[in-house]
Amino acid sequence: MKKQQVVVRRDGSSRRSSSSTSSSVVRTVRYGECQKNHAANIGGYAVDGCREFMASGEDGTAEALTCAACGCHRNFHRREVDTEVVCEYTPPNISYQQ
Repeated sequence: MKKQQVVVRRDGSSRRSSSSTSSSVVRTVRYGECQKNHAANIGGYAVDGCREFMASGEDGTAEALTCAACGCHRNFHRREVDTEVVCEYTPPNISYQQ
């Protein structure tokens, strides 16, 4: 399951030059394999082998936090965050007069 979060930040300060800077951060969150220790109560270590979180229901419902494959809560799955930063700069318009 992938989720995407986009944050856009603009520097629109009014100066004499008409330059502008904008940057955006794109974060993609993915939940990997299940890390729940099913044998913790007997002092052992055993995981169920679930390789990726799959939501049981639609976003915004309680079922969206439960894995359809293993039945565990999403917090037991390893969280992977990919961050991409994009910066754009527009130089000021300078006209030279002679």
